[in-house]
This record gives sequence, C-alpha cells and structure tokens, in this order.
Amino acid sequence: MAILQILQYPDPRLHRVAEPVVSFDQELQRLVSDMAETMYAAPGVGLAATQVDVHRQVLLADTSERHDDLMILINPEILEGKGTSDMEEGCLSVPGIYELVPRYEWIRGRAVDAAGKAFTFEAEGLLAVCIQHEMDHLKGRVFVEYLSRLKQMRIVSKLRKQQRRAG
Repeated sequence: MAILQILQYPDPRLHRVAEPVVSFDQELQRLVSDMAETMYAAPGVGLAATQVDVHRQVLLADTSERHDDLMILINPEILEGKGTSDMEEGCLSVPGIYELVPRYEWIRGRAVDAAGKAFTFEAEGLLAVCIQHEMDHLKGRVFVEYLSRLKQMRIVSKLRKQQRRAG
C-alpha cells in the first residue's frame, strides 16, 4: 500500500470526468487499498479517485468515528434524494475551506463493490453529503464551484498563499 498525492484545487486535473470501471482486477484492488490508506492518513472521511489523478469512477467514504466502516462505491449512481442538508463541507483538495453546499440529507443509490458485485445503498447525514461530494469529483466538479465567482477567487488566492508559505 502507498499514500498517494492528493491534487490541490485549482489543479485542472480535478476537472476531468472519470470513466466507468470495467475491469475488477489487481490494479483496481491496489487503487482501492492505496486510496483508503491515503484518505485515513490525510485524515478525511471521503476520497474520489479523481483527487489522486486516477480518472475512474471509484470513491471511498468512512464517516465512522473509529474509521472502521469503509464504504467502496464503484460506478455510483444516486437514484433518489430527499431533504436538504445544512452541513458545511470541506475537501482534502481544498484544505482549510468549509462552506455550505446544497445537498440531499438522505440518498438511495446503487454502485458496484471492488469485486464487481452490484448493490444498492442508503445514506443520510454526513455520509450522504460525503457520497454526493465525492460523486461531484467523479464528474469533474469541486465543491467550491457551487459558490459565487467572488468567493471562488478569494479561495484560490487564500490557497495560493498557503502553498507559498508551505514551500
């Protein structure tokens, strides 16, 4: 296993649309393992393959306190959503920025696991928001792009200052 580099906004690679996974081979298993290690080390509650510059429809989520409930969603789809979340969200690709984004409070969807077996799922609260957030990454969208143009420009400026200070 390896910790992968997480792309930082406004890296243009974050805007590539991910391709569906068609091969459930060792390479996919290694990607999932490396993504899990990367997400937990960051630390984060979700990670999309797009964020580690792999443009396939793979996302991980684990909102449990003990980090012992890893959810692997490959080729995910949301079938139904209800309610409106009032949670601010952050992103490993946009460190230090937290904003309220319109999301469903509850979702039902379908996906495929790492072995290629289809399943349906339901999620609410933080997990539902996390899945929707990561699915946006697979579509080439970063959560700050829901915000006004002015806020986006301020965020980019703040992130560039942080990067200059970091070295």
